[in-house]
Amino acid sequence: MLHALCDALLGAAGLGDIGQHFRDTDPQWKGADSRSFVRSVMNMLLIRKLRVGNADITVLAEAPKVGPVRDQIRRQVAELLEVSEEQVNVKATTTERLGFLGRGEGIAAQAVVLLIAA
Repeated sequence: MLHALCDALLGAAGLGDIGQHFRDTDPQWKGADSRSFVRSVMNMLLIRKLRVGNADITVLAEAPKVGPVRDQIRRQVAELLEVSEEQVNVKATTTERLGFLGRGEGIAAQAVVLLIAA
């Protein structure tokens, strides 16, 4: 989910994608906490005088259920983005048991953000 958020932030700022900045072939990123990627991207935005207006994140999975932890996720993401919880939306959907997601073989996430001048 945080990788999708990084991609949305970078894309909205015209800065490419997460793979361009944090290559999976670079050993320094092996096992890295995904929150560190968000923090680095937020620094890139700060340099460009941009801040987050809002973020909308969708988790696609059969399990685990997001509902019980939605508020906790919103709080943590809002803290990372340095915005209020009201500016972060987290929702989930399933693929109705279709494909690898429906078989529980993985989880996917999508994110959309609005950036505004700081």
